[in-house]
Amino acid sequence: MISAVLALYGTAYEAYHAGGAVLSMRSPLKAHQQPHCVMMASKQVPHGGKLINLFVTDAEIAPLVASCDKTIELTDRQSCDTELLCNGAFSPLTGFMTEEEFNAVVENMRLPSGVIMGLPVVMDTFDPSIELGTKLLLAYRGTNMAVMTVTSKWTPDKALECVKAYGTATIEHPGVRMVAMERGPTYIGGPLQGIGVPTRDFPCATPAEVRDQLPDGADIVAFQCRNPIHRAHYELFTRALDAPNVGSDAVVLVHPTCGPTQEDDIPGPVRFKTYEVLQEETKDTPAGKRTRWAYLPYSMHMAGPREAIQHMIIRKNFGCTHFIIGRDMAGSKSSVSGDDFYGAFDAQDFAKANAAELGVEPVPSLNLVSTKEAGYVVAEEAQEKGYTIAKLSGTKFRQMLRAGEEIPEWFAFKSVVDVLRAEWK
Repeated sequence: MISAVLALYGTAYEAYHAGGAVLSMRSPLKAHQQPHCVMMASKQVPHGGKLINLFVTDAEIAPLVASCDKTIELTDRQSCDTELLCNGAFSPLTGFMTEEEFNAVVENMRLPSGVIMGLPVVMDTFDPSIELGTKLLLAYRGTNMAVMTVTSKWTPDKALECVKAYGTATIEHPGVRMVAMERGPTYIGGPLQGIGVPTRDFPCATPAEVRDQLPDGADIVAFQCRNPIHRAHYELFTRALDAPNVGSDAVVLVHPTCGPTQEDDIPGPVRFKTYEVLQEETKDTPAGKRTRWAYLPYSMHMAGPREAIQHMIIRKNFGCTHFIIGRDMAGSKSSVSGDDFYGAFDAQDFAKANAAELGVEPVPSLNLVSTKEAGYVVAEEAQEKGYTIAKLSGTKFRQMLRAGEEIPEWFAFKSVVDVLRAEWK
């Protein structure tokens, strides 16, 4: 486990992928008890105009479960999609996409209604006995999550899906490999009725819960990540509050994904521990007081530009008005050659091109470097003023971590390093 942690975290100094945090809900209501109408403090309108809530009441659960024809055990990815559909993070969707919706999103990045959607949200199956009209009980690790009524069933053109959504059809891409080798040959779509949510390593607040705890009428800047947060990341998302298109009373919502990611990413429980200690360490600082934290049960596709749009839509539903776009956001490399599938600024450019329609303003991430003279500054300023840039290679960081040597605090928070060391032992 620790080899993956060290390999990925050690390159953090050069990487500027957006990185995230959590609005902790220590004692949330059960998912199916969430009110269907919540006063929303955020000024942001949900995608499609209405925040969806598919959860039924307690009284409806037993007869609903009894009406099901069969039970399906969800994969990790399917459970994340089911939860986000039920709690409204994928608004305006009310279930897994039908063939018509799937084709429209794959081809045009829009639902048939014309509403923009970055990536298809689908349910796949290996079970040929599932027919139209079948009622499926969707379960995950002992939790009944939802009931799905199948209204659409088809054999997708996976090659076309991959070329359109990921920009390539080679299994060297992790998202393509997932579609080709993990998903079943048949897709099914239809509406959901939510029953409950599983217990996860990350406590995942719903969009309604997050919105209810955001400051009224203020700009909300979202920061997405899937790795531990190092110093450069922290400087990046706190300084985003000073961007010219962000209001003076804004806060940043650090919103890490906690579902499946790339095979060599840091395991979820380890990431969660690093976020919690960092939140505690910084909560009383000026920047910490303008930071909110919440976790997202989302499975990464590593789809680059189109996934950036998907992330913006999700954070819009959580009440965010702005979204930090890091270099090569949601990008991936060939498992064979190591070449990048997307350009460093493709996601930023794509987000800017669609920002007006989405109603979410992108905030490009700063290219920050640590200097001996002035701490973190943008690289251009460091060059112009001749500052001495502090550097620590990934290899050297891993060696120092293994040897128990002190890691410079300009590079990583001590609390985060302590968590990584504990996992290593």
